Amino acid sequence: MSGTHLKEGDLAPKFQGFNQDGNEISSEDYKGKNLILFFYPKDDTPGCTKEACNLRDNYAYFQKNGFEILGVSPDKVKKHKKFSDRYEFQYPLLADPEKETINAYGVWGPKQFMGKEIIGVHRTTFLINDKGVITHIIRKVKTKEHSDQIRTELGL
Repeated sequence: MSGTHLKEGDLAPKFQGFNQDGNEISSEDYKGKNLILFFYPKDDTPGCTKEACNLRDNYAYFQKNGFEILGVSPDKVKKHKKFSDRYEFQYPLLADPEKETINAYGVWGPKQFMGKEIIGVHRTTFLINDKGVITHIIRKVKTKEHSDQIRTELGL
């Protein structure tokens, strides 16, 4: 139940899919940019909402420091649209109902949730540099303080 097989220094797997507006997005769109790629289990649940809103509230800071943000969950485009509109996210959410990106990053599998073992997304954030290399992996995400965790990892 440790999550991803990827490690710091690995080339980030390529991805493509549709965002909350139904527009195609891919890893190519982030070429030459630093990226905060966060995987979360489900739109509009308490922990995921806290995490996404915490990143929303710190979006300008990350942009100022040269980072883009992209969220990924197995939810569909329509659900992402509702979630994004409701909380006014400035960054895109990648719909991955087929779990192609989720599996490429190795964040799908058994995990503990409320004392039970379930299969789902391991809440994980990958910090990827402008060359497409994973520089940091945050496996124990603190939803309400996620931006602080990222700042600490990046030394910002």
